[in-house]
Amino acid sequence: MRRSFAFAGTTVMALSLLVGCSSAGDSDSGSGRTTLKVAALEGGYGKDMYNKVIEAYESSHPEVDVQLQISKSIEDEITPNMKAGKYPDVVVLGQGREAGLTETLIKDKALEDLTPVLDAKVPGGKQTVGEKLTDGIVGNLNTNPYGTDKTYLMPMYYSPTGLFYNKGLFKEKGWDVPATWDEMFELGDKAKKEGIALFTYPTAGYLDSYFYALLADVGGEQFYQDVMTYKQGVWKTANAKKVLDITTKLLGYAEKSTVGYANEQDFTKNQQSILDNKALFMPNGTWITGEMADAPRSDGFEWGLTPLPSVNEGGTRYLTTSVESVWVPSAAKNKDEAQKFIAFLYSDEAAKIFATSNAIQPVKGLSDSLTGESTEFYSLYDDTSVSALVGGFASTNPVEGVDIKSTLFDTANSIISGDTTEAKWQAALDEASEKLRQAGN
Repeated sequence: MRRSFAFAGTTVMALSLLVGCSSAGDSDSGSGRTTLKVAALEGGYGKDMYNKVIEAYESSHPEVDVQLQISKSIEDEITPNMKAGKYPDVVVLGQGREAGLTETLIKDKALEDLTPVLDAKVPGGKQTVGEKLTDGIVGNLNTNPYGTDKTYLMPMYYSPTGLFYNKGLFKEKGWDVPATWDEMFELGDKAKKEGIALFTYPTAGYLDSYFYALLADVGGEQFYQDVMTYKQGVWKTANAKKVLDITTKLLGYAEKSTVGYANEQDFTKNQQSILDNKALFMPNGTWITGEMADAPRSDGFEWGLTPLPSVNEGGTRYLTTSVESVWVPSAAKNKDEAQKFIAFLYSDEAAKIFATSNAIQPVKGLSDSLTGESTEFYSLYDDTSVSALVGGFASTNPVEGVDIKSTLFDTANSIISGDTTEAKWQAALDEASEKLRQAGN
């Protein structure tokens, strides 16, 4: 990526978890080495890269024994121990997950201040971590959630998210990738005649990247900010209705099996519908290529990525950017060693290991060395008609029974199934947004 991000994002609200005071934690091993406990989400990038990075770290830090706990449901595994006062030292886990663990600790102010990491020298290099990071990636509400100059979440990987599709199918059919919503729905009608759905999504939660980009496209970045910060009456506006009009129409073109598979156990079946040419587009991130690397695919299949279409021809098209985070619980036992380990994660040695799994870090110049599909995906940032967008809903005091993300994203399932209407959807969003506005910060 050759230009700085204009970060518009904030943290999202989560219900507060009772976070107890830390116990002394597990004892270090009898070998005299410091035991550093690392917990990580096993996402689409896999776990092999973590094992290799840890091996590299231990080879240069023989006094440290790094113990990795990695899982596709890491929150379920570490939360019980955390409630008992036993915390990992380092956690690689972003926001936006259904469990909301990262958001919970932000809300409870239970994260360690990692600002000193920015001033630390990157192992094996001359630059500090802060000097090595892409401009604008730190100092926003995504990394500094309390609106201060203190950083609590370090950006680990960044990924363009948008609509993924099969380039091979488009070449075979002679179809152009839609640049406007009018073109999108015209293509939907063409595809329908051939038994192909226009749209699917893995789970409704993946609609975050879709909605953020659409909000900014329809009403501009100020409207996007108004929605994210719960401006009074924002969901009653013409722009809000237009967003829901477009989305409701798009969901009418969805693959019929989408809702049935839109859960944590079966979501890959929705992703498979792209590889099988049963659906044309789905919202996702660049990790999808690794996650589905071993899945069967149609002849000539080739991954493609496009920003959302624009409402107006020639308008700005937004590319929602996913930023995954690494953080340290304030109740962790080995916080100093944790910060040293995090600094190592930005070393050239670690960055190369991560990049082989398509886990691209926001490090200056790194995108210039990309190859294969990643080159095309990240080159979208160089398109002057495309604007990067990072963010989410602003943090507020918890409001019982209110989850704006669930109301916005998950209701898509009910729209497809016919269990609710667009009018009820808009009313529910207005009610939830107003409650959160009143809750304030």
